[in-house]
Amino acid sequence: MRYHGLLFLTLFCLGLSAQTSTPPAAPATPPPAPEPEPAPATAWTYKGFSASGYVDGYYNQNYNEPSSRFSQLQALNITANKMSLNSASGSFSYDPKPIGFRVDFGWGRTYDSFFISEPKHTDWSRHLLNAYVTLKPAAWKGLQLDFGKFVTSAGAEVTESHLNWNYSRSLLFAFGPYYHVGLRATAPIRPNWTVGAQAITGWNVMRDNNSGKSFGFTSVNTLGKVVIANNYYAGPENSNNNKGWRNFYDLAITGTPTSKISYYYNLDIGNNKYAGGGSGTFWGMAGAARFAVNSHLAFSPRIEYYSDRDGFWTGTPQAFKEFTGTAEWKFNESFISRAEFRKDWSDQPYFQVGQEPGKSKHQNLFIVSMIMVMKPGMFSFGGAKP
Repeated sequence: MRYHGLLFLTLFCLGLSAQTSTPPAAPATPPPAPEPEPAPATAWTYKGFSASGYVDGYYNQNYNEPSSRFSQLQALNITANKMSLNSASGSFSYDPKPIGFRVDFGWGRTYDSFFISEPKHTDWSRHLLNAYVTLKPAAWKGLQLDFGKFVTSAGAEVTESHLNWNYSRSLLFAFGPYYHVGLRATAPIRPNWTVGAQAITGWNVMRDNNSGKSFGFTSVNTLGKVVIANNYYAGPENSNNNKGWRNFYDLAITGTPTSKISYYYNLDIGNNKYAGGGSGTFWGMAGAARFAVNSHLAFSPRIEYYSDRDGFWTGTPQAFKEFTGTAEWKFNESFISRAEFRKDWSDQPYFQVGQEPGKSKHQNLFIVSMIMVMKPGMFSFGGAKP
């Protein structure tokens, strides 16, 4: 009845207005446009200092039931058929004025995965994700130098689960570099173009495994709603030998055509020449999208192909295909839950089934996760406007 009354009153007022001989005068000045709501804070800040963190846990059901409880081809969520802590991380930084720093440290399967290639004498560094000092004087017009340990620039996905669309990482992430140690420089060439160069110990090693150094070159272009990132790494990566270089190219294109639809395309091409002759070539491509139904619910499919044709990564010449479908529910920006189905295929028997390694050409995974991002307002459950 209330809505009928409002409708009648509206029609009555319109009728009176239509009978008026002269239209009402327009307001002298248009009303001011409403001010945009400020973006939510992503960290606690105080006089240049910032602090944040997150806790990420998951259950990964591998239907091959591997007795090792290890899911192959997974970059970070490597355990199978049990609850696991992926990451409990804290991040602290200070804005460079002109000297600053960033330190990310924590525990969990993410740090276990990162440390697999490290020798025992660097055990002290296994809980550090980033640890670098920054130099950025105002006179340098945007040029920034970072020295220390930092995550790689390559790839369309990142280490923090809540910043990705899917929970599990792609094959391109799994077979690419995770982090580097050394010096990197970034500088804006234009407002929409930033380039960088790196001199590093190599891939995923705190201390170099030889006396040679690797080099990285980065470029990020923002073209409207599309971001194009190019990364190239080259250098000797063979243990105890400077002969034979690894060359690696990474392209990531990310687009946001609407506020509710995003996509990316990722391409990796690499080759590692062995010290004794011969080489291993590998390449892959992945595509993913994110469809936001509203401020709480989103769906993200991903599909990819990866060729390890010389068995450089897996020891067996083979090609993989992978499909992932992820459903995400955000209680708010700090509490995020995901449910994910993933299927991996190989053209060779590769996946463990029960106690038999290399038994199957495929594996199916079902993953559920809960992520808590620690930041201001994290216990406000009003949610964003749909």
